[in-house]
Amino acid sequence: MEYNMHYGLIKYVDMLDGPGLRVTLFVSGCDNKCKGCHNPESWDPNFGKEFTEETLTEIVKELQNNYYKGFTLCGGDPLYPANRQAVCNIARTIKACFGDSRSIWMYTGYALEEVQSWNDPVVNELFDYVDVVLEGPFIESLKSPDKPWVGSSNQRMFEILHCKGNNTFKFVENENITKSGYLNNNAQTNTCSCCS
Repeated sequence: MEYNMHYGLIKYVDMLDGPGLRVTLFVSGCDNKCKGCHNPESWDPNFGKEFTEETLTEIVKELQNNYYKGFTLCGGDPLYPANRQAVCNIARTIKACFGDSRSIWMYTGYALEEVQSWNDPVVNELFDYVDVVLEGPFIESLKSPDKPWVGSSNQRMFEILHCKGNNTFKFVENENITKSGYLNNNAQTNTCSCCS
């Protein structure tokens, strides 16, 4: 399979980009180009190495270790237009291999409302596999080191509840992140009660 995407880094045993130990893929390519971005080299879609079938096999093999709670898509931006199909294929494979035993988190600089307005069938399918999306551009003047997993206070976290082919996005308020169990390594995947 052709992925037509580059990546800057695969971080193993990552504890910073979601609950528990995770494998995190930093894809290349970003249109947002946020001032103060911690990965400005990743804006270039040709930065790093080409993502291949062997790269995906390496990620899947690593995720087979039982100490992993999940997989995180980071960047760059996974929703950069040229990345969408590759990222969808990767998430589909991870979900097919691990089902609900590994959660999938995704960071994007686009606001959820903008993403939904695209009505892009590839992105809509991608959300069938992603369990949590952290969204919004990084705004340096709103830098918020006390807010878990996001860089600035404008960024939001949504659980994606998967239900009979329809996805519902549930906003998680900052004060509820701890109450929801995210900080104690709860990395479960999300199926709504009607599908349980």
